[in-house]
Amino acid sequence: MKALIIGGGIAGTSTALALHKAGIDAEVFEARDTHSDGVGAFVTLAVNGLTTLRTLGLDIATVPGIPTPTMQIALGDGTRLAAFPLGPVLPDGTTSKTVRRADLYSALRAKVTAAGIPIHYGKRISSADAAANGPVTATFDDGSTATADLLIGADGLHSRTRTIIDPKAPQPHYLGILNAGGYAHGVDIPDAGTMHMIFGGKTFFSYLASGDGDTWWFANPPQAMEPGRGELAAISPEAWRGALLELVDGDAGPAKQLIDASPELFEPWPTHDFPSVPHWHRDGMIIIGDAAHAASPSSGQGASMAIEDAAVLALCLRDAPSIPAAFAAFEGIRRPRVTRIVRQGRRNGTGKTPGPFGRRIRDAFLKRIFARPPRNQDALGWIYNYPIDWTAGVVH
Repeated sequence: MKALIIGGGIAGTSTALALHKAGIDAEVFEARDTHSDGVGAFVTLAVNGLTTLRTLGLDIATVPGIPTPTMQIALGDGTRLAAFPLGPVLPDGTTSKTVRRADLYSALRAKVTAAGIPIHYGKRISSADAAANGPVTATFDDGSTATADLLIGADGLHSRTRTIIDPKAPQPHYLGILNAGGYAHGVDIPDAGTMHMIFGGKTFFSYLASGDGDTWWFANPPQAMEPGRGELAAISPEAWRGALLELVDGDAGPAKQLIDASPELFEPWPTHDFPSVPHWHRDGMIIIGDAAHAASPSSGQGASMAIEDAAVLALCLRDAPSIPAAFAAFEGIRRPRVTRIVRQGRRNGTGKTPGPFGRRIRDAFLKRIFARPPRNQDALGWIYNYPIDWTAGVVH
């Protein structure tokens, strides 16, 4: 069996490794003209994603980053609401870890290359012809083609594969907030390894100190209308920095220092999720990761869900009697879990964009909620406890 993987990011490279482990040949086709080293912000991987990566042959300890065992939540006036573990600690001491997307991608790409799996760049898919039991022929914008037994769309939020499978597929749902951030240097921040979350007066702000003088941070500026193509890219870095400084003005905490101490800021981008994508597969084609079920970053599970998808799909293809049966098994296993994760992410993001009146209601509500005894971490066990036994097969 051979697969074409559309998309060479975290989802695509994880899928290539999973298929290789399952004894399935693959080739990766990436739309960018080159690899994504140095591209992107950072992501926190929970222990479910980390254990799945380990199953696929990548030890997260080899990827630079910040172990992130705890989270603290506060209001913009400095009121501390709660502090709690950011997921469980595994018996070997593994905790959630925050890594630059580029570093995680580079580590995955190195594993893919070492396994002898080809990665082709500058290959943006334009169409595909497929039958239920294969083969599938993909055509790319440059006129070239590739044929295999199946095609896996790991091409992200704005997936072309999704619309090839279902021309009526829904568009991503804009959540009313933007993403921004940067890497600050030389600001003395205590509590290294604690993800600080601040529900500020005008914007949500989060920061994480590395312990070596660097602090990674992001903000979620509200914007009611979804920005048009090129609108955010047209904002100069100086104007964007000024806008962020205005949004955090008046809030307690180090937000202004961190923004000022960041040589470069991430180019802003809008936040989306998918309430539901009706069709994940058709004939010999299937979508995974953000292409199928993008969750709000507030879920803390986007990358981990893509990595889990990769492993589960590979096992379904290994163990099922046919490709259609494997696709059906994959969807039956994964759809309930990821739907619940998307809902959780949307709930977590509530309250990031209130107006002045809504902010007072939000703050009072958060104070009341966090005045209760801390939630038992066992209540979130369904998120973190997702073992994938490569010998026994997939979980249900």
